[in-house]
Amino acid sequence: MSLELQGVARVVDGQMHIKPTHLVLEKGTMNVLLGPTSAGKTSLMRLMAGLDTPSQGRIVSSGTDVTTWPVQARDVAMVYQEFINYPAMTVYDNIASPLRLKKQSKGDIDRAVRATAEMLQLSSVLQRKPLSLSGGQQQRCALARALVKNAGLVLLDEPLANLDYKLREELRAEIPRLFEASGAIFVYATTEPEEALLLGGNTATLWQGEVAQYGPTASVFRRPSTLVSAEIFSDPPMNVTPCTKRGDSLRFEDGTTTGVWGDFAALDDGHYNAGFRAHHLAVSSPAAPAIHLRCTLTSREMTGSQTFLHLSYAEQRWVGLVQGVHDIAVGHPIDVWVSPAHLYLFDLAGRLAAAGSGTS
Repeated sequence: MSLELQGVARVVDGQMHIKPTHLVLEKGTMNVLLGPTSAGKTSLMRLMAGLDTPSQGRIVSSGTDVTTWPVQARDVAMVYQEFINYPAMTVYDNIASPLRLKKQSKGDIDRAVRATAEMLQLSSVLQRKPLSLSGGQQQRCALARALVKNAGLVLLDEPLANLDYKLREELRAEIPRLFEASGAIFVYATTEPEEALLLGGNTATLWQGEVAQYGPTASVFRRPSTLVSAEIFSDPPMNVTPCTKRGDSLRFEDGTTTGVWGDFAALDDGHYNAGFRAHHLAVSSPAAPAIHLRCTLTSREMTGSQTFLHLSYAEQRWVGLVQGVHDIAVGHPIDVWVSPAHLYLFDLAGRLAAAGSGTS
């Protein structure tokens, strides 16, 4: 199975919810929709599922135009952020329900339910009701009901958002395994860059109803094509500041200059926005050449193994993420360093102009 969105857009009450979107999702791929709340992830999934009809464009499944097909006619399963189980049914009956709708034989249903329950570690609770289960077990039940359909397209809309940290970590590790076993197209919506990196596969970054970038997850993270994509795929947010390139030097707002080489040297002279991720900011001078900038520490958060530094630099707000506990006085100047290898330069239209050799 393949799924193609050909210029698909969605307009509601005169407002563009999904801008014209072109995507091709292949069989056996994990595809992550990454973006903040209201970026359009759920709206895009509803179009893929057939719950909504696009205002323009076509949806093609394995060569067949399914744009106007209802969800019941499509080979699709969906799991939502909220636990959607039938409370009056046992776990067994919840998992079996989509197969019964297909009028499969009792023997086939029993084999499929028990195999899926074993895969999701639900075998011991098949005769219990969902409300007697833990949150993680309830979500596993919802996942099992989706997977047992053996659908070609499985849509997961922030399925772990309401779970506690431990359960989220467990299911995050399980989902790639389930994906590999099924061979379906998986589409997984999340607001968290870390989750996208853990899931791997491909990632589409979304902002205000538009796909900013789509490609292999690691490539989108390491080389964002636009500043918007870079900001979506950075947590804490990417630090950004204006700079000017003149000849063989780069000048920042406080007058700091640094030499340029590699891809930076080939850029036209002019104004750019420099960006770097929080974990690439250092509070001690590194051995390799680095850009030295002076900031003011506005606040700090210590987690034990790491310290978040909230900084003010030339009217910009930055965040640094450094290893260990750093008991630095708030309100005082602080020297920071950034390696040019970890620097991105975006033109004033927001397009990536050049990236350092070590950006990640």
